[in-house]
Amino acid sequence: MANQPSTIEEYFDTLPKDRIEPMSKLRDVILENLPDGFDERLSYRMPGYVVPHDIYPGGYHCDPKLPLPFMSIASQKNFVALYHMGIYANPDLLDWFVAEYPKHCKRKLDMGKSCIRFKKMDDIPYELIGELVTKMTVEDWVNIYEANVKTPAK
Repeated sequence: MANQPSTIEEYFDTLPKDRIEPMSKLRDVILENLPDGFDERLSYRMPGYVVPHDIYPGGYHCDPKLPLPFMSIASQKNFVALYHMGIYANPDLLDWFVAEYPKHCKRKLDMGKSCIRFKKMDDIPYELIGELVTKMTVEDWVNIYEANVKTPAK
């Protein structure tokens, strides 16, 4: 396997030219709107936004050495992806996003459980993504996570 990026900057250095601008804009809109407490770091080999151990010492139940993941972005082979765990775990947030999406994009929503796929780089709804990012605080995410996935950290 080729060398994997060890920083977000290295990740961006590996992107195809046509992905640099949309991924950079996506990152910028996330950072501009991300509630206090989340940290940006390379997580699962992509730019991620996590609840750090100093806020949530229990970490991620699959590997407690890792901080609690919340959101990430990635340039995949055929699309740019936004992974948002809160949209999967909170039906009201999902309903809001699905209702708002057509007001911001001319293309049909392409979405999995927590993955929103953008196949056309000229139709990424940055404003909507910015609003989505503001809708869940660290406290909100930890509460949902503990209620649905894991028993509270001691």
